[in-house]
Amino acid sequence: MSDYATDKNPEVTMEEIVALAKRRGFVFPSSEIYGGLGSTYDYGHYGVLLKNNVKNEWWKSMLVERDDIVALDSAILQHPKVWEASGHLAGFTDPLVQCLGECKRRWREDHLREANVEKGGNYDDPIVCPECGGELSPPRNFNLMFETHMGPVADDGNAVYLRPETAQGIFINFKNVLNFARKKPPFGIAQVGKSFRNEITPGNFIFRTREFEQMEMEFFVPPAEAQQWWEKWVEIRHNWYLELGIRPDFLMIRPHEADELSHYSSGTSDVEYLFPIGWSELEGIANRGNFDLTQHQEHSGESMEFFDQASGERYIPHVIEPAAGADRATLAFLVDSYFEEEVEGRKRTVLQLHPRLAPVKVAVLPLFNKEGMPETAREINTALRKAGIQTEFDSGGSIGKRYRRQDEIGTPWGVTVDFDTKDDGQVTLRDRDSLEQIRVPIEGLPEMIAGKLAEPWQSPKLDQAP
Repeated sequence: MSDYATDKNPEVTMEEIVALAKRRGFVFPSSEIYGGLGSTYDYGHYGVLLKNNVKNEWWKSMLVERDDIVALDSAILQHPKVWEASGHLAGFTDPLVQCLGECKRRWREDHLREANVEKGGNYDDPIVCPECGGELSPPRNFNLMFETHMGPVADDGNAVYLRPETAQGIFINFKNVLNFARKKPPFGIAQVGKSFRNEITPGNFIFRTREFEQMEMEFFVPPAEAQQWWEKWVEIRHNWYLELGIRPDFLMIRPHEADELSHYSSGTSDVEYLFPIGWSELEGIANRGNFDLTQHQEHSGESMEFFDQASGERYIPHVIEPAAGADRATLAFLVDSYFEEEVEGRKRTVLQLHPRLAPVKVAVLPLFNKEGMPETAREINTALRKAGIQTEFDSGGSIGKRYRRQDEIGTPWGVTVDFDTKDDGQVTLRDRDSLEQIRVPIEGLPEMIAGKLAEPWQSPKLDQAP
């Protein structure tokens, strides 16, 4: 790891990312006209396109590039016994303290103690409110699951919970998938979906929120193969981020220490990224053993064993779980692609996103709104869209301002229709990163762009001095 990437990402602040995200329609505070709702966000047009591209690339890596994983979309509301079996009802709690002074804020006790240790103190030292210095109440356990009720009357008998993770929906469907998919271990079940956690201290924009989207896969393996598959999936998932343009110096694998491991895990490694807030988890890859399937077998009475007809062996598979956050991945790609430079005496802000992740692939720009330029540009725009390429037609303002707008949303290429287009049947193709402009024929343009999208790509920052 270079000296350049040590404590925090030095290139951009979270405030700059938040400002760009709102200004260019990526992410807005939810319910903003009513003062907002803490740590909930709405994705605007470009944010939806970007996050969908992140999820699509994940699905591609799981389903298109492999034949040993199948898809699932389980319900958000599940039987309460699911959470009893998984241990969430009894153990999914955080120690919460409240300020008894002026601010009355609530805090995670463990977070305050960890912060005290980072400052040179001891974990068991007395702590006070970091906001106003007030005395803190004794800790109380706080359940992180959101509770609601099914049916017309709210009482304890019909309490259900918004799922705090997508994994349990996979485990309770293990036998269903096994029966129809004609798979046997090793094989995986993947899903993308919303989860909900009543976090006490969410924050840092979309890094930690109460409503978030997970990309999780449970890979079921024979017990003797668990360790080797865990190591393999750590490597696979680390490489996924690199292939989509994250720079190696800003990405690392951090194995969990023994005291960090969940009680069911024999090994967990996090893929971490150097955010403006410091090194933080993007994805965890855990060797969960057979804990989950065993728990659901005991609580439901349904066998979760797999019978291998070839060997005559009967066993409960062990599980390797790569669990990623779609929102965190989206934030990491935004942060890693953010770049500022001076071009011809003017500041240029650009998102150097991998072209496959970019919300818009091609901006189609008539140089002027006359002499047939808009009509020709519209025809080109339609042809590109029919080829499945996300475009944006933009005819408002000077061409320089339009280029800057597209740079800020990460559009890799601009196609400009000008005075010569009518005569030579060519347009100017502008590259977002190099700023190179070349003349290319209109005929075959969709195929040319599709070819560029299929080419290997790496972040231009790898060639830019820090």
